[in-house]
Amino acid sequence: MAGMDTGKDGKRAIHSDQAPAALGPYSQAVAVGQTVYLSGQLGLDPASGALVEGVNAQAHQVFRNLRAVAQAAGGDLDDFVKVTILLADINDFAQVNEVMASYFTPPYPARATYQVAALPKSAALEVEAVLFLR
Repeated sequence: MAGMDTGKDGKRAIHSDQAPAALGPYSQAVAVGQTVYLSGQLGLDPASGALVEGVNAQAHQVFRNLRAVAQAAGGDLDDFVKVTILLADINDFAQVNEVMASYFTPPYPARATYQVAALPKSAALEVEAVLFLR
């Protein structure tokens, strides 16, 4: 079930059953006012919890997971203002860039991309984002 839990300080935890459950003590996203901070998503299938195979499939699953959390917050991918991509191999940059371009329309969100030493579950990529609700 999708939804929001509001704390006394006005922060709202966002949850979507259409995205993988958090792997630790964190929320899928937290909204403060009109800004929503989305936790990093891996290419995990929300139904099975398994990592999908291959960089291309993981990239598509990551953006579908982010979309589900954004929709639970009352937004969508077009509301993203900042995206951070973490890659296990920077040589996957062009392939992930192509997948990302298929999910967004101009004006594209600001973005940073980094190669990291390792990601949870040996994933090829992780993506976190910030969105602004209009």
